[in-house]
Amino acid sequence: MTLPEGRGIADRGAAGADGTGAARGTFRILHVSTGNVCRSPITERLTRHALADRLGEPLGAHGTRGLIVESAGTWGHEGAPMEAHAATVLSDLGADPDGFTGRELLDEHVIRADLVLTATRDHRAQVISMGHSAGLRTFTLKEFTRLVRAIDPATLPDPEPAGAVVDRARSLVRAAAALRGWLLAPSPEADEVYDPYGAPITFFRSIGEEINQALDPVVTALTGVSARG
Repeated sequence: MTLPEGRGIADRGAAGADGTGAARGTFRILHVSTGNVCRSPITERLTRHALADRLGEPLGAHGTRGLIVESAGTWGHEGAPMEAHAATVLSDLGADPDGFTGRELLDEHVIRADLVLTATRDHRAQVISMGHSAGLRTFTLKEFTRLVRAIDPATLPDPEPAGAVVDRARSLVRAAAALRGWLLAPSPEADEVYDPYGAPITFFRSIGEEINQALDPVVTALTGVSARG
């Protein structure tokens, strides 16, 4: 399925009244890397694919039950296509690479995001340095995965009632932010997803699998639905 300009799984909406995220009834996830042609496109499209699969709903004009996924780069190649190896990895993993175009990270992207997941600690620092009260909702992907694994899903809202997935997602971010500082990485490198740009397809595949594995517990926590066996 080809989406116009590859931008997320919903139209861009106005920021919430609190200035810290998406419009009421939606939850916007922003994936950030450097060029927005390798890591963040892979992460964006894998997240969208996993959400649609877990929730049993097609990618609609307003997201999957209000969950909106997009990406940008701190040195984003505005309008550039996804790197060819990244597209191959997505296809191999069952996700759709079609229609993607890169974009540079802007203030408006951070303002609208309810959760920012970055490839590295440097990306995280760059997002937080932009302001907009982003600190409590910005994590590296692997950091967020580690924190999510420590959260008891029974403490999160039931995702089944209409609109409840959004409430669950917001609660998950608050719980993860509360754990940060208590549940540290075994090493600084443990929170990094390394840049495969210019590397052979074998390295891209290893990065794609690394991202896929990191996303699995996150999507399970967001939706309350485990991956199909």
